Amino acid sequence: MKSNLLSNIYNPADLRLLSETQLPEVAQELRQFIIDIVSVKEGHLGASLGVIELTIALHYVFNTPNDLLVWDVGHQAYGHKILTERRENFDTNRQLNGISGFPKRSESIYDTFGVGHSSTSISAALGMAIASNLKGDFEKQHIAVIGDASIASGMAFEGLNHAGVTNANLLVILNDNAIGIDPSVGALKKYLTAVKEGKNPKKNNMIKSLNFDYSGPIDGHDLPNLIKELNRLKNIKGPKFLHIVTTKGKGLQQAEENQVKYHAPGKFDASTGEIILKSEENLPPKYQDVFGLTILDLAKKNEKIIGITPAMPSGSSLKFMMDEIPERAFDVGIAEQHAVTLAAGMATQGMIVYCNIYSTFLQRAYDQVIHDVALQDLPVIFCLDRAGLVGEDGATHHGVFDIAYLRAIPNIIIYAPINEIALQNILYTAQLGLNHPIAIRYPRGRGVIANWEVENFGHYEEVKIGQAFCLKNGTKAAVLSTGTIGNNVILAINESENKDAIAHYDFPFINPLDTGMLLDVFSNYDRIITIEDGTVNGGFGSAILEFSASNNFKNKIEVLGIPGMFIEHGTVNQLQQLCKIDVKSLINLFQTI
Repeated sequence: MKSNLLSNIYNPADLRLLSETQLPEVAQELRQFIIDIVSVKEGHLGASLGVIELTIALHYVFNTPNDLLVWDVGHQAYGHKILTERRENFDTNRQLNGISGFPKRSESIYDTFGVGHSSTSISAALGMAIASNLKGDFEKQHIAVIGDASIASGMAFEGLNHAGVTNANLLVILNDNAIGIDPSVGALKKYLTAVKEGKNPKKNNMIKSLNFDYSGPIDGHDLPNLIKELNRLKNIKGPKFLHIVTTKGKGLQQAEENQVKYHAPGKFDASTGEIILKSEENLPPKYQDVFGLTILDLAKKNEKIIGITPAMPSGSSLKFMMDEIPERAFDVGIAEQHAVTLAAGMATQGMIVYCNIYSTFLQRAYDQVIHDVALQDLPVIFCLDRAGLVGEDGATHHGVFDIAYLRAIPNIIIYAPINEIALQNILYTAQLGLNHPIAIRYPRGRGVIANWEVENFGHYEEVKIGQAFCLKNGTKAAVLSTGTIGNNVILAINESENKDAIAHYDFPFINPLDTGMLLDVFSNYDRIITIEDGTVNGGFGSAILEFSASNNFKNKIEVLGIPGMFIEHGTVNQLQQLCKIDVKSLINLFQTI
């Protein structure tokens, strides 16, 4: 009977009881375990399959959790979670009340640093290493595992630059597979390729020049050699750098051959690897595709249009433009700060720049938005994909703070379309010529118009800046919504027993607000309810409260949205229920009107 080694491994201490000759079997079982679970439960697949051997080697050689292991981003940490006391509940990964899809300090002592956004591992591990020195613990090991796409980010270079002038006991492991979510880009990618191919002389090694003890590149799937090299490095003091070469999706043929699709493939057949396709017949389009198809169409007609994305060409659908007009569509890598200021520089020269950044990632470039764009009043067009609750990726990825953090900045127009038509029309309007920067926020997932592309694509209408709309009159209370959450309001009103009592207003412009419409609302309704899919602290509802206070209105105002706390993972509908902004919760609320 074939042994099942993985079932007897509860934590790394159990792993270290095995002989080295048994570890390849553990790798095979661990890889299959991940495939079996993710094929049914969904999640990030390729990244974890690519570091199975590295994960085993790290926990076998180092004394985790006493030695501190930091994973960058965390897409690749499934094997780590399974080997660190979470095998038995790994099937709850990314589900409501289950374990997180990313390393999380409150979840396990083996998760030394919470991650989800890239390029933080070197700085975090260096901080830990310096702290250990200050405490007199010179034997503790500190390991940062970072990918070739993440290490190209400015923050990673800042960490390397500092580490090279310290005596910190830090080991940086570069997991070089030439891909992040999309293929890696940039001069550093070309440099690493040259290193792997032996075309770069060792004397010109840029990592060595930063005072790191550099070794590699070595095969990241060769367990005996990995273990040998990690044991050697464990006894070297100061900053060290190990360059390993891996294959994303290793062990599943389809995942190796189509690394972009199998980054997070959804449900698939565990035995064949074939993705189980969902029927898309008559489904509304994804908002990202509305953006991607619209900007491509506009760019064909307007040669000043530029598209920029920091490492998300597929996720943002800018890839449509990159494929057809590559000279005017740029993937700048994981470099949000650079993306924003690059857009600002282009805007000074009269270019019309659509800078597409996920809402949660624009947080990383907040100073650039203020200092380089808004302060100079440059008409950069920010397209904030994944605004609102994003679902299973959880707290690190929800785009719930953008309204609040952008509202504080002078000069910026903030717009949230209620549907696909509104999105394409504001994209069209923005390239007609704006005097200020604009942020257009829209959610992950599909819209609400089944035949949008057939019936509406290319039929643009100019949007009047600052205009709100009365979607329905009522007799007792007014609901003010912004963005796509307004569709929940529409459904809830239609299903409410006292629908005649409820008025509904769509406020796509959060800044500037339609004050004329607000004066009308406050004059006609004693009870006003605001709803948004962003934080209630400083968001759209706060703007309405500020308007009320400045005009000395005494109306009763209720603010609905994301409460002032970090929302964890679950489906979007489950999380909307937690926040009481789902259709059923709104129906119950409307019964009180």
